[in-house]
Amino acid sequence: MIVAIKRFLFFGGIILMLAGVFGLSFIWSIDHRTAESLSAYCRIDFQSSHTEAGELEGAVLTLWDWRYDGAELKPEAILYTDGDAWEMKAAVKQSPPGTDADHPYQNENKLFVELPRASLPAIRKASEIRFRFYYDNGQTIDLPLNAPDLEYWRRQVAQ
Repeated sequence: MIVAIKRFLFFGGIILMLAGVFGLSFIWSIDHRTAESLSAYCRIDFQSSHTEAGELEGAVLTLWDWRYDGAELKPEAILYTDGDAWEMKAAVKQSPPGTDADHPYQNENKLFVELPRASLPAIRKASEIRFRFYYDNGQTIDLPLNAPDLEYWRRQVAQ
């Protein structure tokens, strides 16, 4: 009887350790995922604003990223248009798990940034646009726009 209890505890412990290792590696891989483009990594929304006369006034970018860990976005970002860097200050917010029905166990990180007016003509002409943002745990996300997103951004800033 005691031998059976020891075996049960031993194999139960092994199963719990394996489940923990696989669970942690799954969570780590979601938080440190790779992607080919910005919209494949997170949800983005790019909108331009125009005056009543129809002239381009500005543009804003909002992105949402969901993570299991508690790392928070830093309030800074860099936009690259064909290699030219546009540094920006951003507004950031983190919502705890359970506030989004689609991601009930993940923290929602939201970044909102107003693009510099001087960058808008560069966006119109750019053949490549990259966006970089940072987390307070040292992780840096630096991804390009895919072709459809690049065309959408160009149309948004066209006059």
